[in-house]
Amino acid sequence: MREIVLDTETTGFEPETGDRIVEIGAVELLNHVPTGKTYHQYINPERSMPQGAFEVHGLGDEFLRDKPVFREIGQAFLDFVGDAKLVIHNAAFDMKFLNAELGWIKLRQLPWEQAIDTLAIARKRFPGSPASLDALCRRFNIDNSSRTLHGALLDSEILAEVYLELIGGRQPDFALSHDQGSVSEGQGQEAWKPRPRPHPLPARVTEEEAAAHAAFVEGLGDDALWKKVG
Repeated sequence: MREIVLDTETTGFEPETGDRIVEIGAVELLNHVPTGKTYHQYINPERSMPQGAFEVHGLGDEFLRDKPVFREIGQAFLDFVGDAKLVIHNAAFDMKFLNAELGWIKLRQLPWEQAIDTLAIARKRFPGSPASLDALCRRFNIDNSSRTLHGALLDSEILAEVYLELIGGRQPDFALSHDQGSVSEGQGQEAWKPRPRPHPLPARVTEEEAAAHAAFVEGLGDDALWKKVG
């Protein structure tokens, strides 16, 4: 199962009033394990950066001026995403912006059903508790000390750790390891299965202890439960 943990940075809160995406960061998971494959792109929003947004992510007009505009990267982004589930914290916000940008250049929309909202998962698991990304990092003892400003790729990497904790642990399918040489989904090879132990473990009960136990049971009489159980 392929999933994409995704985050965006924007110029504001509403694409309908002219706000745009300025950064996309994404991390690929395969069967809930990070593959090391990422997507990261800064984007020229073709407008000035409001001071409030700049204070959140630190991406200013000068830095973004020579970056590609969304119509130059939109198809490559869709190609990376494919039909994978999109793991997003507060998915409604990012999906709104992504579909606005895709719609403006007449590319396919991302269906809401493709999104997994970690904010909704956190609120369901921990009702009444803070559910921001920073709060979840504190809850799960995830180091986010490098998150002095919002950054899409860094936040995606942190969110990937949070997501795996939210669904039951960093490797909920009990995979023991994962690297580039591991068997990947679709390779036609059998999944890992436990093998029988080649040699049985030695008994921990000594012959003297076994004999003493047998004598004890014999002394309990014919109606003893120990004699009736297999």
